[in-house]
Amino acid sequence: MKLVVGLGNPGKQYEKTRHNIGFEVVDRLAERLNIPLNQAKFQGVYGVGQVNREKVFLLKPLTYMNLSGESIAAIMDYFQIEDEELVVIYDDLDLPVGKIRLRQKGSAGGHNGIKSTIAHLATQEFNRIRVGIDRPPSGMKVPDYVLGRFTKEEQEAMGEVIEKCANACEDWISKPFLQIMNEYNQ
Repeated sequence: MKLVVGLGNPGKQYEKTRHNIGFEVVDRLAERLNIPLNQAKFQGVYGVGQVNREKVFLLKPLTYMNLSGESIAAIMDYFQIEDEELVVIYDDLDLPVGKIRLRQKGSAGGHNGIKSTIAHLATQEFNRIRVGIDRPPSGMKVPDYVLGRFTKEEQEAMGEVIEKCANACEDWISKPFLQIMNEYNQ
C-alpha cells in the first residue's frame, strides 16, 4: 500500500495559494492515475486505486493545515498503513520557487501541518516532498504570503514542479523512496 497526502486548506478562497501546493499535486496525481477523490471520510477527501498491483490512496485533509495530522493518522489507522508507506507533500519557505526536496525524516521546520502530522503519528520518520515557495518579501507577514497566490512567472515554474512531484510519487509506487530521493534531489 501507498498513501500520498497533499497538505492544504479547504475552501475556494485558498485554491491556488502557496500553502495549497500539496493539494494541487494530489489533484494532478488523481488525474494521471485515474483515482477519483470521491470519498469523504477521515476528515478529508480521498480516493483509492490500483497501480501496478499496488493499492494507492490519495488524501487531501480538510482539517485546515494546522490539524492535518488528525486526518492522516485516522486513515493510516483504519487501513493499517505503515509509516514507510506514507509520503506527505507540502510547501516550504526555505526552498526557492521551483525546487523540491525529498526526505525520509526530519523536524517540522516550523510548518504547522508537519508539526501536527509528527504529533499524531508520534514519529518524524515518514517520507515527505517539500515544495519551494521561497520567503516573503521584506515587510510581508508569513501568513499573508503563504495564503497568497503565485505570480504569473511563479505559476509557470509551479506547473513544472507539480508535474515533477507527481512523477516522483508515481515512481515511488514501484521503487524504494531512497532511490527516488537520489533521482529527484538534484
